[in-house]
This record gives sequence, C-alpha cells and structure tokens, in this order.
Amino acid sequence: MKGNVVLVSNLEADAQRRATRRSWLLSAPALLVLFFAASGPLLIVLVYSFLTSGEYGGIVWKFSTEAWFNVVFIRDIFDDSLGLADAHLRILWRSTKLSFITTAATLAIGFPTAYFIATRPRKSRNIWLFLVTIPFWTNLLIRTFAILEVIRNKGLVNMLLLKMGIIDSPIQMIFTDFAILVGMTYVYLPLMVLPLYASMERLDFNLVEAAYDLYATRAKVLWRVIIPLVKPGIVAGSILVFIPSLGAFVIPRVLGGGKKMMLGNLIELQFGAGRNWPLGAALSITLLSIVMIALLFYVRNMQNDTDGPR
Repeated sequence: MKGNVVLVSNLEADAQRRATRRSWLLSAPALLVLFFAASGPLLIVLVYSFLTSGEYGGIVWKFSTEAWFNVVFIRDIFDDSLGLADAHLRILWRSTKLSFITTAATLAIGFPTAYFIATRPRKSRNIWLFLVTIPFWTNLLIRTFAILEVIRNKGLVNMLLLKMGIIDSPIQMIFTDFAILVGMTYVYLPLMVLPLYASMERLDFNLVEAAYDLYATRAKVLWRVIIPLVKPGIVAGSILVFIPSLGAFVIPRVLGGGKKMMLGNLIELQFGAGRNWPLGAALSITLLSIVMIALLFYVRNMQNDTDGPR
C-alpha cells in the first residue's frame, strides 16, 4: 500500500513537471519577443549611458560615468568648476510638477464623471462610455492642435472673452505651463475615467444607502464609503495618467513652443541637436526609474489592500 502511494506521488510530480515544461515552451515565443523588443533596447540604452560621447554624435566605446554626472551637475567650460545642472533640474521639476497636477486635475474631473456614468441606467451607460472613448479614435497630434486652436491668442476662449467684454486684449495662454497642463488634462482624462468607472460599476450602492440611513452626511459618505471602495480605480487611473504625462513629448512641444520643455523633449534634444547620446540615455534611464518607482508604489498599494484586514 505504501509503495502504491509513493508511485502515485511520483506520477503526480512527473505530470506537474511536464505541465510546467509545457507552459514554459508555450510562453517561450512571447518571452523572446518581450526580451528582444522591450528589454533589449532598454539594455542598449543602459549600456550607452556608461559610454563616452562622440565628437559629432554617437558614442565612443570607452567606459565613462560622465553622462550620469551631467544629469545633476555641470562643469564650467572656463575654470572647470562644478555646479548644479540648473536646466536639467528645472525641467525635471517641471515634468514632475505638471504630471502631479495633471493627475490631480484628471481625478477631480474624472471622479464625478465616472460616478455619473456608473449611476445611469445600464442601457445608457454604454452610450456615455462611447462618448468618453471617442477621443481615442483621433491621433494625439490632432487633439493637441485642437487644444491649440482653443487657447491661442485668437482662439475660441479669447474671442469669447473679448466679445463678452471681460478682457481688453487676448490672454497669453499658449507657450506656458498652463497650456501644457490643459493639453495633458484633456488628452489623458479618459485614462482616469475608465478605471474609475470599472471600480464604481462594481460598487454596492446599498452601502451608500445604508450610510445615509445612519444619518451620514454627503461628505462622510464620500470619504468613508465611496472613496475607500473605489481606491483601486483611483490608484490605477493615477498611474495611467502620471506615467505618460511624465514622458510627454508632443504636447509640450506644440503647446509649450519649445520654451517649456519636459523630460521627453530634453531626451529628444540630446539624441538630436545636442548629439550627446550618453546623456540622453542617462536621462532616459532616469525617467524610467521614476516610472518604476510609481509602478512599485501601485503594486505595493494593491498588495496592502489585498492583504489588509478581512
């Protein structure tokens, strides 16, 4: 009897090993594509960041940490003294600041929008979601130029304000941080609405009614019931907005006019006109590191929600 149990156990272990081997073989093509199409280029960029810049662009295969040094510091061309790379730090600060503000703005607009859609009759929800997703059908560049036509000096907003007599001369909105913020909020708003709606659709509104029955105010129902229950959607939407905002290139280029650069524009400048590939690679890895920190925060937050008290 004992021998039969051992035999059955060995057969089950062999079957499990074969299943595991089969799973690896089936996933091998996808893993190879991920490695060569995603990880491969990133590894090349990482290697470039530790090489020497060529005189006329490109790289020289000589190990150097100068690119990483130049991300934060700069050497004076006359006396070789050290100082902070103010331009890089200002661009990093502007990128992070505008990304956070864009995330907050899309959350402020997207939360009531998602709540409105989730509380509509089921037959009409698809229509509202359809309206939210329509901007995805249009190219990002076209949407950015549409915002440019709205807020430029002779655009829709200024013309309306002039005709209403509220202002005497057009307000300078384009080529400012405000223009970039408006553009990113408009472009990335659906990325906030959809995760929020997915969480709110699963929300048990009986809990909301129970809170009202217990004489809770609207504010307490919002902060004590609704927000904790839809927190995964809030975090997911914030990550989906923050990451592309941080690496935005087209929107700052069009609405910022090259005067208000963000990290994406700075990286493109180093690989293009700046002809400093190692510095561009180091800035790219810096941007990737910030994104990874944001993703780790999201994963840790989700684990805490899952492993919390039951």
